[in-house]
Amino acid sequence: MAYLDFFIVSLIPVLKTLLITAVGLFLALDRVNILDLSARRNLNNLVFYVFSPAYVGSSLADTITMSSLIELWFIPVNVVLTFVIGSILGWMLYKITRAPRHLRGLLICCCATGNIGSLPMIILPAICNETNSPFGDSSTCSTNGQAYASLSTALGAFFIWSYSYNIIRVDAMKYGENSSEQGSDVLPKSNLHEALLTKDNAETQDLLLLTNSMEDDSKTPFLKKLQKQLEIWESKLNLKKIFSPSTIATIVALIIGTVTPLRHLIVGENAPLRVIDSSVSLLGDAAVPAMTMILGANLREGFQKSEVGPWIIAGVQAVRFIAMPLLGTIIVRGAHYIGLVGSDSLYQFLLLLQHSVPCAMALGTMTQLFGMGESDCAVILLWNYGVASLAVTLWSTYYMSIVIP
Repeated sequence: MAYLDFFIVSLIPVLKTLLITAVGLFLALDRVNILDLSARRNLNNLVFYVFSPAYVGSSLADTITMSSLIELWFIPVNVVLTFVIGSILGWMLYKITRAPRHLRGLLICCCATGNIGSLPMIILPAICNETNSPFGDSSTCSTNGQAYASLSTALGAFFIWSYSYNIIRVDAMKYGENSSEQGSDVLPKSNLHEALLTKDNAETQDLLLLTNSMEDDSKTPFLKKLQKQLEIWESKLNLKKIFSPSTIATIVALIIGTVTPLRHLIVGENAPLRVIDSSVSLLGDAAVPAMTMILGANLREGFQKSEVGPWIIAGVQAVRFIAMPLLGTIIVRGAHYIGLVGSDSLYQFLLLLQHSVPCAMALGTMTQLFGMGESDCAVILLWNYGVASLAVTLWSTYYMSIVIP
């Protein structure tokens, strides 16, 4: 296929995403006010607890087996590399732009935390469903694409709520502690947020006292020390967020897919309990449009004043859409060259796409939780997703040209 054909195939799913995003943005406007803050929270809860786990679970259970799971081992490695490389580049951006201190964690997370969950779930099936899709049969492509995207979503949720969440949390605590020295303009925006920060500081002090007492009391039994240490780590890492419904659905789906008796019982046209699989799949169909409308509604918050200057905005775009894709291409193509990644073109396309997606929308939720950098994050996300409409299309075109035989 020619570059023009690849460009058209890449453009169609991006245009579909933009149209649904525009609908979400329109519904969030004050004059319409259908997707106001309360409605977004309710819809987001439905996506988080119902639609997304159903999508992830049904996609993985239908396609993942023990042999295919072994073949996909490079996906988690690739996700880890995106976080490591992005963190380094984000720290460099913070130093180069001399951004305000309270933006350090946000910049690192914006560069490290890509939307490797919902966007692949939108883009891959859309490309596969095109009549001139370069990835072969539409049905097989869609099935495999959903499985790849679902695994990417689960891994993304795990790392976002373990790594990025704690970076923003720690910076918010430090920022709150030093706010009195930096002026009133840096205080949290609501009493609720102040209470959250105060609670986090108190919890941290308790944890430090608990740790010190464990070190001082050498007579404490080993199992008791271990139990206390696990409680400390659970409080710090927020395991409830790490093991999100999508992550739990992934674990359950992997068990069903890899355990042959369970698979024959639930998955397949002749399975006795196939109604469970079909019902979960039906619920999962609502995940993509709902997530995309939420994305558009949340971008409305980007039309605010913030401390983010043009150099910071330009730097984030350069990291996410120039440096990361270039380094990702070297990594994935190098892994393919030495035999670590198979010849499946759709699989390679997903690995490459993970390096070129915009920032994760969950970062906005985290800044809202701790009451710090909300408007800054919203502005960065607005520009990031605006540039992504062109950048993702161009990179997808290039990726197809190098992975399609």
